[in-house]
Amino acid sequence: MTSRLSLAKSIKRLLAAALTLLMFSAQAAEPQGMLETIHKHKTLASTSPDNGDLNPYAVVVAPVSSGVIEQGDVLVDNFNNISNLQGTGTTIVYYRPSTKETKLFAKVAQNLKDCPGGVGLSTAMTMLKSGWVIVGSTPSKDGTTKTKGDGCLLVFNSNGQHVATWAGPTINAPWGNMATIDRGDSAVLFISMAGFGLQGPEVVDPATRYPIITHQATVLRLELTIPEGQAPVLQSQTVIGDGFAQRPDRDNFLFGPTGLALGADDTLYVTNGIANEITAIPNASTRTDSAQTGRLVTKDGLLGWPLAMVMTPAGHLIVANGKNGQAVEINPITGKQIYAHWLDSNQAQSPPGNGDLFGLALTPDGKGIYYVEDDMNTLVLGAP
Repeated sequence: MTSRLSLAKSIKRLLAAALTLLMFSAQAAEPQGMLETIHKHKTLASTSPDNGDLNPYAVVVAPVSSGVIEQGDVLVDNFNNISNLQGTGTTIVYYRPSTKETKLFAKVAQNLKDCPGGVGLSTAMTMLKSGWVIVGSTPSKDGTTKTKGDGCLLVFNSNGQHVATWAGPTINAPWGNMATIDRGDSAVLFISMAGFGLQGPEVVDPATRYPIITHQATVLRLELTIPEGQAPVLQSQTVIGDGFAQRPDRDNFLFGPTGLALGADDTLYVTNGIANEITAIPNASTRTDSAQTGRLVTKDGLLGWPLAMVMTPAGHLIVANGKNGQAVEINPITGKQIYAHWLDSNQAQSPPGNGDLFGLALTPDGKGIYYVEDDMNTLVLGAP
């Protein structure tokens, strides 16, 4: 009897240990973030329209159906013209997942007189619930910052018609992808401005032999009202961040704060590419002063010239690297860099994918990401 009891206890202990091991293994194997679940990469479409514009930058998923746009369409703008001069692209295209078609959404004149310096559509783009599309212009005459204009923000209706231009002393090279608070009849936009004090790439630092780094880039908050049936009206502008690093570059036009993502607690996260870091600006929608570059969240590690950035449903940040073809997932609360995932492993660049990535957007279900490969002028889907 005693031996049978001992055997039964031993079996119970072994079963309990096995169950614990299985539970531990399951927990260890469970993904810590979204990027670990991305296994498929599918090229969806060319982003180059009939006029030959190149270098896709901004990626935005339509939140509503309005005009020629259907909810879930993916809007992409182009920074270069057919001659591949940066700061001269004038077109926005849209890809429709339901039909797999790509069409021209909007085109404006490159020398648009109301936009200082002309038109070169940048990563700063959004579509509001009211159907209005707002996009930044960071223009150039020769494809470099030597001839850069101050630029502007362009407003389009949902049929692709240009209806308004915003320019002024706080707007200079609208650059980073917009973070948006959209209330329907009003909205708040957060945009980085990377052009203040920027010189041409031919002006170099004698010590480094690289173009001169300055620290005059800002983050600007724009508050809009949206009267029913009328274009958005710009009500106020507030600089909530300043002192970010920027630098001209012949190959990349400029380096400056590019990714902006807003957390649920009203913290605005900003990628600072030259410093290879992400910082945080608290009380972004209500503050009346500048937080300068904000609080450091994370630096170096898996980051390599962090560019565009999105917030996942779980509250993590996904950042596209400019120096290689990887995206990096980060917990902004702890600052932990969770995972790096290859979006573009093109061996033609060194490191692989160097300079190929720029815009990012979440798919409507929050499980995948749209991104552009600007060396191939294509829109790509990364999905589970």
